[in-house]
Amino acid sequence: MTPVIILTLVLMWQAVLVGYAFTLAGNAADEGARAAAAVPPGQRQGACEQAALEDLSSAWREGATVECGGTGMVTADVSLHVPVLFPGTIDFPVTVTGHAGTVEEVKQ
Repeated sequence: MTPVIILTLVLMWQAVLVGYAFTLAGNAADEGARAAAAVPPGQRQGACEQAALEDLSSAWREGATVECGGTGMVTADVSLHVPVLFPGTIDFPVTVTGHAGTVEEVKQ
């Protein structure tokens, strides 16, 4: 019975990590979109990427990708890899994506 209990706990922990990855990706996309909306169009990608990755720990930041764009409506997409049991170790070949958008605050 003990192996079944341990396996169940490991699977539950992995499910928690997947949910946490979605939460981190969504929050990072929100931060990136807000930062990109407040700067001129030529500086958007840099500001968006810096703001999106700022609050992620180094273990989550390693495989993260950030894409920003849009005119009038600024969008940010952040993709994170789902780790196996602990962030910073082996990753599943699965990525989760967070998407956010906000209205442009700086006119061209």
